[in-house]
Amino acid sequence: MLSVTLHAQRDSISKSPIHRPKTLPSELGSKWEKEGVAFRVRQKQPPVSDDPVSDREAAPIPVHDDETNNMATTSLEPTIPAKLKIFLVFYSMYGHVEGLAKRMKKGVDGVEGVEALLYRVAETLSGDVLMKMKAPEKDVGIPEISAAELVNADGVVFGFPTRYGCMAAQMKSFFDSTGQLWKEQKLAGKPAGFFVSTGSQGGGQETTAWTAITQLTHHGMLFVPVGYTFGAGMFKMDTVRGGSPYGAGVYAGDGSREADETELALAEHQGKYMATVVKRLAQN
Repeated sequence: MLSVTLHAQRDSISKSPIHRPKTLPSELGSKWEKEGVAFRVRQKQPPVSDDPVSDREAAPIPVHDDETNNMATTSLEPTIPAKLKIFLVFYSMYGHVEGLAKRMKKGVDGVEGVEALLYRVAETLSGDVLMKMKAPEKDVGIPEISAAELVNADGVVFGFPTRYGCMAAQMKSFFDSTGQLWKEQKLAGKPAGFFVSTGSQGGGQETTAWTAITQLTHHGMLFVPVGYTFGAGMFKMDTVRGGSPYGAGVYAGDGSREADETELALAEHQGKYMATVVKRLAQN
């Protein structure tokens, strides 16, 4: 029975076609020898081990001195991310808006990774007029801002007193100087907010913010109102209090009334809230 099987297999093998390569190994060898290439039959290699260094010691990788220094510097020096910057840009004739801005800075600086920078817009009135209006000297430690500098901010909060329900002319003049930024939409997508000062409760703290929103809209900026995130302080009725869901505010009266603690606390809260929003947008 075994012989029959062997014969059958032999017959099948003999009948199967044999594919002869176009070039035999002997012909290849002679061809390579003619071209000066040494032909060598490799011996069967042992199976590769799972551990490449189990059978032989791995050769060290040469490292130059300058590479070593760069590696050490890279690994030892911590990477410190740059802080996000919120510009507090304001106009203040008698110091009420400036007081809110300084307290708002405290709120911004209290959020990790964010800092506030104070700027004032240029004055449009002459020194003689300001003297007749008994306006105090401005803080020389707060620099004036140009329109072009706004592109460096991650967020902006604008502060100004009201003039007949609208922003003061000095702030409007500043916005009017941003034409090139508007043309190139350099401020599009930047978060922005407002804080104001009025002479009385009927002075238009909300309407002043309403009229200012048009400036942000044309620039494509994102209006960030404080809303009612201040909590119980937004419903306080036992004292005169400035501020609204649109932003912090102060009632200045005839100019002699200073912002009380509730008004200042709302400004600080708005700064913290704005910094949190800007930080969240930057992370996304």
